[in-house]
Amino acid sequence: MKYGFIGCGHMGSAIARALSNATRDFMVTDRSGKAKPFAQDMGVAYGDNVTAARECNRLFLCVKPQMMEAVLSPLAPILREKKPLLITMAAGLEMAKIEAFAGTPLPVIRIMPNTPVAVGKGMIPYCANSMVEKSVLQDFLSDMRFCGAMDAIEESMMDAASALSGSGPAYLYLYMAAMAEGAAACGLPQEKALRYAAETMAGAAEMILASHGDPYALADAVCSPGGSTIEGVKVLRQQDLAGTVSQCIQAAYRRNQELGK
Repeated sequence: MKYGFIGCGHMGSAIARALSNATRDFMVTDRSGKAKPFAQDMGVAYGDNVTAARECNRLFLCVKPQMMEAVLSPLAPILREKKPLLITMAAGLEMAKIEAFAGTPLPVIRIMPNTPVAVGKGMIPYCANSMVEKSVLQDFLSDMRFCGAMDAIEESMMDAASALSGSGPAYLYLYMAAMAEGAAACGLPQEKALRYAAETMAGAAEMILASHGDPYALADAVCSPGGSTIEGVKVLRQQDLAGTVSQCIQAAYRRNQELGK
């Protein structure tokens, strides 16, 4: 088979579902059996790690960094013989460490997806080692187009990218929830408040992407002198929104580095 998913939790299943728009020639595995109904629903194969390693040419490693060595070590004899493409999304773990756990040099692609891949709107930085052939990489990128935006970066930047786009949806969900709660406190129905917050954030993001504009300049354009928006912006500045968010990203970055040790 073309792809195997070793582990099929939230992120693995989200990628598998999006990838199914390109191919259903894949197998999913997990330890608990919870992925079996998912496989049946998707119309794809279900098996164990050994079977996936033997039968699949490309393996998504959808396991936590702390579990990676325990997952790969038993598969080492198969990996040495077959030399499949490994696709890792483990925070903090460099490609060289993945090869070390596998016990042999292998083609490796490292990605850092985020949960919006579930709706085809993921932001997915990636890098590949020298053993990944260009034709294989291009085919992989073509399949992954249904997951969202793929962007090549140096591996040295991956921990920072993960702290931003990988973890970022959690921060934005909290911000949207806070916006909705504020509007609800002013009398807007909660359901409408959350929808307005989400649509507003999506629209603002589209303006940034379409214009490549400076977000501070775009914010200033919303603020009329003596108007209501500037009053809200004053509160954000007084509460040091910029400093708090920057510290948030840096904390996630430090944790990514710790996970790679």
